Amino acid sequence: MKKVLLVSFALLLCAILCRAQVQSGAYRVMLRKLLSHSVPEIQVEDLMRDSSAAAGILFLDAREPKEFQVSHLNGALPVGYDHFKLSNLPDTLAKDQRIVVYCSVGYRSEKVAEKLIAAGFTNVQNLYGGIFEWVNRGNTVYDAQGATPRVHAFDRTWGVWLRKGKKIY
Repeated sequence: MKKVLLVSFALLLCAILCRAQVQSGAYRVMLRKLLSHSVPEIQVEDLMRDSSAAAGILFLDAREPKEFQVSHLNGALPVGYDHFKLSNLPDTLAKDQRIVVYCSVGYRSEKVAEKLIAAGFTNVQNLYGGIFEWVNRGNTVYDAQGATPRVHAFDRTWGVWLRKGKKIY
């Protein structure tokens, strides 16, 4: 009985710990060390699980304009990182609006999300693994003409984490 209970507990613990992961083990290790995990994170699969819920989400792209122009999540608002300003957000944005911030891997978006939370926004999440994990999981990104396979890979060092799509530097 103790053995069955111990195995059941181990499986439950593994399920909890393994649920919120990116696909690549090396990418997961890098993100664990890179990010401070200071804001709520949402996994790509959790975001995609309920497509009807995604309709009420405001996506904020914390990458720079040249990255956004290559591709972005559908309907995303470019807010940048280097020159991010709360005053550039829509005046009508409610403090309880569900907001998902993303960038290439999640670092810049985590910092922007911290600023949003500090400003009183209460429903902010960081897309864990960023647009790279979004594309790696087979999801679509868009440019001004529509769906595109192109993704700005930032540079060759960071581009190693982008496994799918066409890398643009």
